Amino acid sequence: MSTSLFTSWVMAARLRTLPLSLSGIIVGASIGVKATQSSSSLLLSSIFWLAIATTLGLQVLSNFANDYGDGVKGTDNEERIGPKRAIQSGLISHKAMKNGIILTSLVTLVLALLLIYTAFGKDNFILSVVFFALGIAAIVAAIKYTVGNSAYGYKGLGDVFVFIFFGLVSVVGCYFLYTKALNFTVFLPAITIGCLSTAVLNLNNLRDINSDKNSGKHTLVVKMGWHKAKVYHQCLGILALLSFLVYTCLTYNTLWSLLPLVSFIILAIHFNKVRQTEEPMFLDPELKKVALSTFLFAILFAVKLLVFNA
Repeated sequence: MSTSLFTSWVMAARLRTLPLSLSGIIVGASIGVKATQSSSSLLLSSIFWLAIATTLGLQVLSNFANDYGDGVKGTDNEERIGPKRAIQSGLISHKAMKNGIILTSLVTLVLALLLIYTAFGKDNFILSVVFFALGIAAIVAAIKYTVGNSAYGYKGLGDVFVFIFFGLVSVVGCYFLYTKALNFTVFLPAITIGCLSTAVLNLNNLRDINSDKNSGKHTLVVKMGWHKAKVYHQCLGILALLSFLVYTCLTYNTLWSLLPLVSFIILAIHFNKVRQTEEPMFLDPELKKVALSTFLFAILFAVKLLVFNA
């Protein structure tokens, strides 16, 4: 593979989206390690690293599929404000991207199987089947966001799927891999991650509102309109904060329990910026801020739990 072709695939993988996808895994795994009082650290956990690898595979798959779906449908055109896509730029052909989607799907499925076997072994067949079904559902969801005539991203359902898979499934699912049990309090940080991940998608759709509207991509932003979508964005931030505060009230033991709130200082500046912005083109730099702030929240969450026992 030539250097330029390799660079094209790296661009299509959209590396800047990867930290956000890891946030739920970090939060869920840290709670799971804490709950099971594992003698090994989070960074030495095979479940953690296989979950990370599987999630990265799903995110790259989603990025390839989005590039392909929007490219085939003509949604990625000269009106689009964000970074150029690989198919849009002519760097990767439709056929090559389709093959990339198939290969990434297979690799991700293998990683998911390894994760399931590592977590459940041979003795938990039913749980293995359930998580295998979740893995298949995640792969299908990653592809069907923009690919095909029934692409749910074109029907305003992207937010629902992001909240479920990036929030609930990522955090609660990873926690379950460690504990083989459910706990109500785990759903609260899962809601926080889910809301912040959905905020990233909403921000992306706010930025692309005009090009999406003109190309027939009826995202939730297009359906609601600019001003209501900005109010919705603020609501996502408030719900994310409230969920964490409720979780903190239920689990509080030291001031270190409040450490993840540092990330919300940055987020508060972001949400105020969005509230004041009236031109979609000025929102693109904000995407990185929300994604990295969410990742920072996850890191601080793991630190306060596993380092400071808070």
